[in-house]
Amino acid sequence: MESQYLKQCLGTCLKKGLAEVVEHRPADPIEYLAHWIYNYRRILDEEKKRMLERIELEQEREAALVELETLRKMKEEELMIQKKLEEQHQSQLEQEHEQLELQNEDDKVLEKEKTIAELTDRLGAPNLTSVEEVDESGQSENITDLTEETEQESSELI
Repeated sequence: MESQYLKQCLGTCLKKGLAEVVEHRPADPIEYLAHWIYNYRRILDEEKKRMLERIELEQEREAALVELETLRKMKEEELMIQKKLEEQHQSQLEQEHEQLELQNEDDKVLEKEKTIAELTDRLGAPNLTSVEEVDESGQSENITDLTEETEQESSELI
């Protein structure tokens, strides 16, 4: 029973320590073995600590990788949203441009359809010179300036 306890608790340590004593053959093997066992415990504690640190570092590394992946996905999503917004803005600008072109074409058509009389009703219309018309009988009649007529019509309205 005691041997079972010693194997379980000190087996590995004593095996390695005794192997070191046989290998080095110190002058005082008991003192050498005592120091070796003392250092062995410190070394085991340091190895345990290093192992825990490695595990912790690995977990932090994995968390950092997950965070980087999340950031990358968010950046991709942001770029996609920005691209969609730009496309929508571009299509909206194109629609507005087409509407302006249609409106300009409609204005040009309306402007062409206006008669001379409509154009001369405006203030600042050009002065037209008088024109002589000849009747069938050969007599000439003077037609007054259209501008004088428009001035008379405007003075009558006032």
